[in-house]
Amino acid sequence: MTGTPSEELLAAQACLRLLHTARAALSDPDAVSVAAAASLLAGPIAEADEALRRAGLAGNEAALIDRIYDLAPPPRTVAAPRTEAATALRPRAHEGSTS
Repeated sequence: MTGTPSEELLAAQACLRLLHTARAALSDPDAVSVAAAASLLAGPIAEADEALRRAGLAGNEAALIDRIYDLAPPPRTVAAPRTEAATALRPRAHEGSTS
């Protein structure tokens, strides 16, 4: 998040809140009517629009995406591949073998 102006971070946060609200509102169309989803999204849409305008990101999707990536936690490291020695030490009683 270094080097990103606070207005841009606020805009990215507002867009993420909109995304999460949209996912929740639209995830089960049987539970939430279209009218109710539109009502639920009106506030977050207005907030995101205003935050984007203040940050100068309205219409600049590339810069917005960069700011959203700035908010993401660093990727987790992938565990090292298992070695043959570690695999050999694993108990085999639960692998479906009856012997």
